[in-house]
Amino acid sequence: MSKPVNPYSIGLFMVGALILLIGGIMVFGGGQLLKKKTEYVIYFDSALNGLNVGAPVTLQGVQVGTVKEISLELDQNAARIIKPVVIELDSEMVLDASGQPFQAATTTQERQQNAKRLIDAGLKAQLQTQSLLTGLLSVEFNFHQNDPLKLTGLHYKDLAELPSVPTTEDQIRSTADEILQKIRQLPLEAIVKDLAATLKAVRDITTSDELKKNRAALTKTLNETEKLIATMNRNLAPLLTNMNTTVTDTQTLVRQFTHDIKPVLAATEKTLGTANSVLLESKTSLSSVATLAAPDAPLWQSLEALREAAQSTKELTDYLQRHPDSIVYGKE
Repeated sequence: MSKPVNPYSIGLFMVGALILLIGGIMVFGGGQLLKKKTEYVIYFDSALNGLNVGAPVTLQGVQVGTVKEISLELDQNAARIIKPVVIELDSEMVLDASGQPFQAATTTQERQQNAKRLIDAGLKAQLQTQSLLTGLLSVEFNFHQNDPLKLTGLHYKDLAELPSVPTTEDQIRSTADEILQKIRQLPLEAIVKDLAATLKAVRDITTSDELKKNRAALTKTLNETEKLIATMNRNLAPLLTNMNTTVTDTQTLVRQFTHDIKPVLAATEKTLGTANSVLLESKTSLSSVATLAAPDAPLWQSLEALREAAQSTKELTDYLQRHPDSIVYGKE
């Protein structure tokens, strides 16, 4: 007969197995179950091909969480498809300004506050390719201050929403679509007609007889100009030589003139001094003459008496000419 199973041994075995299970979870799970995590929801407009549950969520290349859930909803009112992506962020991976781990949110209000802090910091989510070979995607958070803030305002499972930006491929595709749309709006037919008319006008001008005559005249002018330049080149060397000789002679003449003008200037200065002395003496003489020529001067009185005597003599002479016999008979 076999021994009956000891319940105590079974209990010890179960307890040991449970301890081993917990230890394995702690070792192989890296303590993920004990970490404080916060869930957020992100809405991407891009296709989610390659984004799987468990994909890494990184902040500038450092993994700070994982993708927990990917859903697909149909908004019949707006006729669009909504793709909410739920992520888990490890609060201990992000530190605040004091070096302490980012506070884990346990309530809806705390999650909203944390989301607002992240939004105010300019963080936005973007899908990034993990590998070109596998095509798997990850969620990358980065600072996109210049991109507009877009929030759907939906409340998926009462989770706080974080904004997203289109992928680089979507941005390029959107820009290309806008360019194509603008090109389609251009009046291409009218542009082509105007271009054809312009080309025809250019062809008519280039093949016209007047242009041919102008080209011939221009060619003739260029040939004559070349001949003139050649002649000038031949005559320029002698001309420059003569100019150099003239300049040299001029310099020599200037030096000789400078040398000869010095004695002349000295003599002129001496002559001016003599003339100045003569002028002073003349001034003195003129003063004496002015004194003698005064009306009450003796010289002026003598001259007045001499004038009266000359007048009497003239009258006498005239009388004798008219009456020569008065010398014998006397004056009648």
